[in-house]
Amino acid sequence: MSALARPRDGRWIGGVCAALARRFGMSANTMRVIFVVSCLLPGPQFLVYLALWLLLPNEKSASAAW
Repeated sequence: MSALARPRDGRWIGGVCAALARRFGMSANTMRVIFVVSCLLPGPQFLVYLALWLLLPNEKSASAAW
């Protein structure tokens, strides 16, 4: 499993679903569908998403070699 960081490519809103999908070896679209379906259930899904958006670091970009 890879480290939990929001990717720079393939993210739609905050990159949280893309980061979780990479971490668990799933498709980002599958993780997005799971999130949307989970929003139909009672619970703090949006608050957890916002917290992860704020707390997860961005993926480090490859620095250019001069």
